[in-house]
Amino acid sequence: MHPTRVIAYTVPTMPFDSPLNIERISGAVPGTMILRLTGPLTLVAALALRSQLREVELPRLTILDLTGVPYVDSAGMSEIIHHEIYCRDKKVRMVVTGVNRRVLEMLKTTHLDKILTLKNTVEEAEVGA
Repeated sequence: MHPTRVIAYTVPTMPFDSPLNIERISGAVPGTMILRLTGPLTLVAALALRSQLREVELPRLTILDLTGVPYVDSAGMSEIIHHEIYCRDKKVRMVVTGVNRRVLEMLKTTHLDKILTLKNTVEEAEVGA
């Protein structure tokens, strides 16, 4: 007889092929755009995110709210980094908020936590604007 294995997880999960919902919100601070993402940020979703990020003139501050993102793959992470570089070239700021433990570990492993501006909440990101 095989012993029963229990696999614990720390955050709610969703299928990796779930769609990414991107909600564009004007921030409380003028010149701020918040993109609230819900769902996994994977290869297919990264293309939709790029389209959202590039379709309007850059605001003074873009906040990527990842509170509803349970998982980011390498393509999703690449899109975040590409947009950070794009923002720096245009002399505007990007802040990433609401990163869960799983995504934060990926950022730490790749040392991207030292490159990206990370804040816990959208409100905290706007205060620093």
